[in-house]
Amino acid sequence: MKEFLLGLRLLLGAGRGNRVRFLLMAAGGSLGVCCLALVLTIPAILDAHDGRAAAREPTTSSHSPSARSSLVLERSDPHGSKAFTRVFVARGTGASTVPPGLRELPRPGEVFVSPRVKALLREEPGLKGLLPGREGGVIGAAGLTGPDELYAYVGTTRAQLGGKGRVLTGFGYGYAPIPAVDPSTLTILRFALATIVLLPLGVFLSVCARLSAASRTRRLAALRLLGLSVRGTQRVNAAETVIASLLGAVLGLAEYVVLNQVMSRTGLPELRWYPGDGALSPTTVGICLIGCPALAWFVGRASARSAATNPLAVRRTALPKAPSRWGGLLLVSGLGIVTGYCATGLTTHPASSDGPAALLVPAGVLLTGAGLVLTLPLLSYTLARKVAGATQSLTLNLAMRRNEVEPGSTMRVVTGLVLLVYAASLAQGILIEENQVTRPDSPAQDYSIALSGLTSRQQRDLADVPGVRAHALTMDSWVSLKGGSRVEPQVTALVATCAQLREFVEHSEGCVDGRVLRLVDPNSAADPGVHPGATFPFRIRKDGRRATLSVALPSDRVVYGAYDPSAVGGAAVLVPPSVLPATARPESARYVLTGSSDPDAVRRVLDGIGAAAPTADVDPIGVNIDGLQQIGVIETLLGLGMVMGLVIGVAAFLVAVTDRAVERRAHVTALTLIGARARTLRAVQCAQVVLPLAIGLALALVAGRLAESSYLVTGGGEIFWDSAGLPLLGIAALGVVGVAAVGTLPLVGRDINPELIRRD
Repeated sequence: MKEFLLGLRLLLGAGRGNRVRFLLMAAGGSLGVCCLALVLTIPAILDAHDGRAAAREPTTSSHSPSARSSLVLERSDPHGSKAFTRVFVARGTGASTVPPGLRELPRPGEVFVSPRVKALLREEPGLKGLLPGREGGVIGAAGLTGPDELYAYVGTTRAQLGGKGRVLTGFGYGYAPIPAVDPSTLTILRFALATIVLLPLGVFLSVCARLSAASRTRRLAALRLLGLSVRGTQRVNAAETVIASLLGAVLGLAEYVVLNQVMSRTGLPELRWYPGDGALSPTTVGICLIGCPALAWFVGRASARSAATNPLAVRRTALPKAPSRWGGLLLVSGLGIVTGYCATGLTTHPASSDGPAALLVPAGVLLTGAGLVLTLPLLSYTLARKVAGATQSLTLNLAMRRNEVEPGSTMRVVTGLVLLVYAASLAQGILIEENQVTRPDSPAQDYSIALSGLTSRQQRDLADVPGVRAHALTMDSWVSLKGGSRVEPQVTALVATCAQLREFVEHSEGCVDGRVLRLVDPNSAADPGVHPGATFPFRIRKDGRRATLSVALPSDRVVYGAYDPSAVGGAAVLVPPSVLPATARPESARYVLTGSSDPDAVRRVLDGIGAAAPTADVDPIGVNIDGLQQIGVIETLLGLGMVMGLVIGVAAFLVAVTDRAVERRAHVTALTLIGARARTLRAVQCAQVVLPLAIGLALALVAGRLAESSYLVTGGGEIFWDSAGLPLLGIAALGVVGVAAVGTLPLVGRDINPELIRRD
């Protein structure tokens, strides 16, 4: 306890510079704790989303309905790139349970909507066709997964359900039917955030705990020479770091509370939550208030070990020992694991994510990241000795000799930026794998909409939606039901030009505009009744009256290959648009669109369709709207993690390089007094940072590529080697080097203060 009080007295009585350093430690720690709290709260936000989705899920029975029982029917349709869920309820005469967010079940002709649907009804009046009845109220937060969810309860009658409803027994499942993030993907996401955020965060908090390490070490050595014990000396240093960390933890939690209120109201792309979902849990508070000071305690004790065990060497500035090589062992172990899994990608039987790989790949990635951190001092020390012994340049010699004396100082400056590049490569691999899972194999994405639900104006608007490459019509031939047991053949006609056909299919041969042509796909079996000379009737409406358009299959044909899946893959005849009368509208027809299969392009097209025809029944061929929303959430969370990693990495660099410059003022002043020019000293400062950083970034690029490839190989996708992302990472690494070089230039001032070199 006496050592702890002594540490407090030294903190308060060691001058303004010491107090400024203490505040800087606390401010840096608060930023780290705020990021830590955000990472720890993300699973709670997702759990709250899934918990409310499970609590409102209707439970049904297969028993025959009685007059007392209520009936329920659930429908989910895409509205733009989001799912619009409607729950139709026919109330019975008996008592019924009420879903969360409602006071009672809706009566026939009564509709309860979410706040987002209420706003959409004002913006898009056409949506009222999907919600027959008057608005009876708004669903409360307890019945919605988020503020932006499209959800509604529609009161109806048994007759209107048409026998499709099931007996309602209550609400609430033990699990969410459609989770915000799939459990297997959530495990990957947690691992990614641990690598992208928590690993750099540990480094950043350690940097903040070791500000002014050299001057504090000399002060502690003086206390040791005055008779303080070894443990007492370590406790004195730990007291200051623990208090700064504890103050930073409290400030960081307060910052997170404010950030949660702001972010929950403004929202993130594809992810919105209620403020209560992101509230701090006792576990999160405990980890931040106990874990961060505990980390500071161990860092403080470790940084004081040299002053406590060999104070004379510290006071006389003896040449330090070479850094430990244990970090290199971690790096080699991690690289060995990820390289081994990368090698399986070159064989005919690549490794999968099942079995040992489920643990070894994440362990290899984490060991590689930790090895990068612990190997940098050794690399900096080795590089400095070799360059200083071989160079004839005064600038390089001064820079490398200082790095040789203080390799740990260099590590604190460059580690955050090195980990940022390493984590960026890993995040890129995770996004590639998720896109492979959710993106269709086809490079094209088709959309099919019932023509009966569209006006002529809406058809023109849909054709002009950004991202739509082509549009066409498909119509089914009319089949008479009076043929008895004989089944008449039926064909699907594609009403399009040759240019439109080429956009919808992978390849086509023999198309001629203005002519009716047979469509032949060699990869699909043909109906024997569909042959040249066969005639098929198509029902159309012209000027409000029904008519029949007969199409005879010609001998001329177009050979084409359709994508899988495709909205036009089953078509057997190509009909030019000029064959249809100008005012005719085919019955049993669908309006089809095509565009890119890129997830962002799919979202834009779906949003455009929702704006042009809000009540249309859209079938995005081969696309799972829930899966599209899930990949959007994953991209948002990974993007948030990258932003936090960037903030932490840049903050670690700025704090460490500023602290290093302040500590080196005495050395810079001494060199200035003996005649060194300011330009030379700036070049020395720049070389001290840029050379170790360049080595670290090169190693991070190689290690990051191996870690990313091992993840892609075991993920089971088609992409193993992400060559497309390498130029981006290379440019990012060059940008990091440039920023680091510019950041070191202003740290050598013009003023000379001889007081800085007096003996203390």
